[in-house]
Amino acid sequence: MKVLMVTPGTRGDVMPMAGLGHRLQAAGVDVAIAANSAYALVVHAAGCEFRELPGDMSHLVSPAAPGEKATGADLRRYLKELGAYMDLAATGTLAAAEAGVDVILANSIAPYAYDVAEALGVPAIGAHLQPMEPSAAYLPVLLGSASSLGPVGNKLLGSFISAGKAPYDAPSARIRELLGLPRKSRAAAERQRRRANGTVLHGISPAVFTRPADWRSGLVLAGYWWPQEAAGWEPPADLAAFLADGPPPVYFGFGSSAALDADFMLDAARRAGVRAVLQGVNGVSESDAISVATVPHEWLFPQMAAVVHHAGAGTTAAGLRAGVPTVSVPIYTDQPFWASRTTALGAGPQAVPYKKVMVDRLADAITQAVTVPAYAERARRVAALLATEDGTLPVLAALESVQARA
Repeated sequence: MKVLMVTPGTRGDVMPMAGLGHRLQAAGVDVAIAANSAYALVVHAAGCEFRELPGDMSHLVSPAAPGEKATGADLRRYLKELGAYMDLAATGTLAAAEAGVDVILANSIAPYAYDVAEALGVPAIGAHLQPMEPSAAYLPVLLGSASSLGPVGNKLLGSFISAGKAPYDAPSARIRELLGLPRKSRAAAERQRRRANGTVLHGISPAVFTRPADWRSGLVLAGYWWPQEAAGWEPPADLAAFLADGPPPVYFGFGSSAALDADFMLDAARRAGVRAVLQGVNGVSESDAISVATVPHEWLFPQMAAVVHHAGAGTTAAGLRAGVPTVSVPIYTDQPFWASRTTALGAGPQAVPYKKVMVDRLADAITQAVTVPAYAERARRVAALLATEDGTLPVLAALESVQARA
């Protein structure tokens, strides 16, 4: 069976799928991953075939600078750029599938993958890193809000947003026309899949996100899909020496976004009185701080006193897996949702939203994270639960079910 994972997005979207792909390959499944060229090495390291999606989403982080609110012009520019990226990704998805596929696994920002699967006559299964189904339990994650309107309000707004316009609508329509498929809007296609109880696998732990009571049976909480561990990886000598030369530091990292500069992060760390490891910046090598390039989170995070990050799905999971407190600085889309989950679990203080982040406020949150014992205790409890899960098994079961129906 040839499985194609369609993963437009940033490193945080690709790493979990590459880890899942590695484990599926070990179980005898042939896996190809369609992603941007920046992540070719990640895919190859997982032992999977790489198929390129054009474009680069790493700069599409937020329409405004930290501490500032986006203007109407900012939002229009941002949505235009995002739509252009999605159009490139849709074209790349078609080319990747035409190279050979039996089953497509599509992430939440690749609905055009279903259109491609329909044209090729192959099944498609959702493979999401965030809950996208309208539900009474949460607001739509794409709104970038952790608020609640109550059960009725949440469900109504979720249904409204799902039926509304999205940056991938035009690419989906173009792909359908190109492939000679009947006209069907992205929203109508999603409603049809819901009525058919189509399978959507979620790389989310039920220990972190409780399955909503109103979810249909086709929605599966599989457990986290952990990135593949780098075999034989050794830390740089300067990082190893820094970690050995004092108390556990605090990690600062904002994924592909590089949302905060080095001076901002260093100022916050020093006001909080902590040593710092900064990822995503260069040239920091001081007695109380060091910058690092790509370092596996599963190796680094357990050695930290706390982790400060943007609350992306994968980085949040890595922090919880390490059993250390989290300080969330959510920027957009699903990040406020994951930040709120961390707070609800008691594994970190209240989030510091990116649009309100100031040095003093961030420093105060870091101080809480490293001085209040309950945060570390609760983080360790969550880590113990995550250690018992295997997120690959539900995916294998879904693939076997598809194969049996073929």
